[in-house]
Amino acid sequence: MRRTTLFASALAAAAALSLTACDNNDGKPAADVSGSTSKPIVTLDKPIEKPDLTLTDTDGKKYDLLEKTKGHPTLIYFGYTNCPDVCPLTMANLAVAVKPLSKAEQNDLRVVFVTSDPERDTPAALKKWLGGINKNFIGLTGKFSAIQDGARSVNIGIEKPVKKKNGDVVSTHGAQVLLSSPKDDKIHWMGMQEATSDNYTKALPKIIKGQNP
Repeated sequence: MRRTTLFASALAAAAALSLTACDNNDGKPAADVSGSTSKPIVTLDKPIEKPDLTLTDTDGKKYDLLEKTKGHPTLIYFGYTNCPDVCPLTMANLAVAVKPLSKAEQNDLRVVFVTSDPERDTPAALKKWLGGINKNFIGLTGKFSAIQDGARSVNIGIEKPVKKKNGDVVSTHGAQVLLSSPKDDKIHWMGMQEATSDNYTKALPKIIKGQNP
């Protein structure tokens, strides 16, 4: 299974993360990520640029990610709506963490969900799914090649969804949440798959201010 390298001191001893394979598989866990760290949210040694993506939002309008999130604390996650476990859990954890923030902080924050399965995740499908989690979360879709290139630019691997013999569709993608600072619009932190709603609840107030969680 292909691995991606993350530049974080907390990952010095185990710098490679495998991708998460999400599918419907007889009720068994669909995700298995190796190379776990002791910290649920890690600080990168060297911040990285946000992905330069111009996609389509849930209203069918063009969304320039760099332009729309400039100057705002931003959380970016690559996943898909038909994921049976990892994706909905991650987004639900973020939704819980956002609630305690002040109204001003919530308005300032950008939470962006970029689909790894654009063929099925139309703007309407994304809008319906995210509406059940947090209606203010931003959903983006577009050409798979563009999404894959954008993910790779931030060291997140995703593979084109494949259909299994039993009809299930498997989408393999990185399970990390990218966290950027409003001070320089760069990604300074990464939420690992193990991060809980409590972890994000404690971290977000600092991240919104551009401080290490």
